[in-house]
Amino acid sequence: MHITHVAIWARDLEALARFYCDTFAARAGEPYHNPAKQFSSRFIYFEQGATLELMHRPGQVEPTTASAYGLAHLAFALGSEAAVNTMTQRLKGMGLPHLDGPRHTGDGYYESAFLDPEGNTIELTI
Repeated sequence: MHITHVAIWARDLEALARFYCDTFAARAGEPYHNPAKQFSSRFIYFEQGATLELMHRPGQVEPTTASAYGLAHLAFALGSEAAVNTMTQRLKGMGLPHLDGPRHTGDGYYESAFLDPEGNTIELTI
């Protein structure tokens, strides 16, 4: 058994798809739209591992607090400390909010954390 994908709601589906494809060398699948449910989505395919489903529906409810239960972050394994450092500098250069790191954590990870363009936390790890 393995996780096949994680889905997140997007305010701007196409802009968020471009961010993940451009930043993490991913490929976007064909757009899906269900007019009856006013639902649209795109799958984002990475070289390895699970895919990311970005979903949009007009009027989707915003979370009421940043500390709500649910998805905490998406972690991307980059392969080395040098790659984490390089991507950290790239994301800083893009102006994304930098939350922490790069640093060695108490649980053995080397990581750096940012917010994506829509405020989802992304974690860069080895």
